[in-house]
Amino acid sequence: MYITKSISKYLNQYIFFILLIAILILAFLLDIALGSVQIPIAEVVKVLFGGDAEKTSWTNIIMKFRLPKAITATLAGAALGVSGLQMQTIFRNPLAGPFVLGISSGASLGVALVVLTANLAGAGAIFQTLGIFGDLSLVIASSLGAAAVLGLVLIVSRRVQDTMTLLILGLLFGYATSALVSILLQFSDSQNIQAYLQWTFGSFAGVTWRSLPVLAGVVLLGLLVAVVLSKPLNVLLVGETYALTLGLNLERTRFWIITSASILAGAITAFCGPIAFLGVAVPHLCRSMFNSCDHRILIPAVMIMGAVMALFADLMSALPGTQMVLPLNSVTALLGTPVVSWVILRRYYTK
Repeated sequence: MYITKSISKYLNQYIFFILLIAILILAFLLDIALGSVQIPIAEVVKVLFGGDAEKTSWTNIIMKFRLPKAITATLAGAALGVSGLQMQTIFRNPLAGPFVLGISSGASLGVALVVLTANLAGAGAIFQTLGIFGDLSLVIASSLGAAAVLGLVLIVSRRVQDTMTLLILGLLFGYATSALVSILLQFSDSQNIQAYLQWTFGSFAGVTWRSLPVLAGVVLLGLLVAVVLSKPLNVLLVGETYALTLGLNLERTRFWIITSASILAGAITAFCGPIAFLGVAVPHLCRSMFNSCDHRILIPAVMIMGAVMALFADLMSALPGTQMVLPLNSVTALLGTPVVSWVILRRYYTK
């Protein structure tokens, strides 16, 4: 009986993986095909395989704008989903997300220092230097801010043994950097404030072919580390005390988990802005769908599900058939809020 249930469970998981991959391919094609200009999916497929679309303008739209945006959305969804899964496991908190350690706030501070001080007399030479990098200036500033907070968190994690204390300190780091951003906003002009707010809305469209290899390389590195950590993450599910009795090097494992999650979250924030809710919602969807807490299954599942949700969010934000574009964070919040609400209510009613 037990063997029959196990076979049925693995068969269902296999079917779900195939289904998710099919949905991912469909979402990827739809994200490229739909927008202010509608392009037939057949033409999209032709261009992706090296052909030319019926109209030259369609080929330009696909290759110059929509394809890098769709690839970015795929990478972002996978990165945020895996980062959120790691944070929920290490902190044993179902509502933990990829930004609980203040990485997003650090990135926001880096961008704020560049954007909001652009017209201030005596602005630091480093901010003026960043400006010469053009479309990469915000990415560099955000990366520096995220790296600064990450470095602080890693130093603290070496000394603080209690995970919940580390979580509280991470939240405090986030509050402190957010406070500095608020102070900068008070001393900035309306034009700079508007530019900063535009960045906080989040977008996958800002990544070009020039910067995409950098984003892809960093994300793939973070995902590879996460895959290697799948077994230690499984051990942490039984609790830190029992994990120590099993011979797990808790300090080293926690260090690499935080490093992987922070690299993934920091890279996406740097290139796309602070994308909310995906990292919290996606792991719960996968746990429910696959009926498993095994990270060897959950990590690839979260990668695919995160990419699917990010692509659909990008598609919804583009408002196909119109010239309007919704803030990406508004769309991800609408997608993620029902999932997070379901988690809270389920925990309440199952007590």
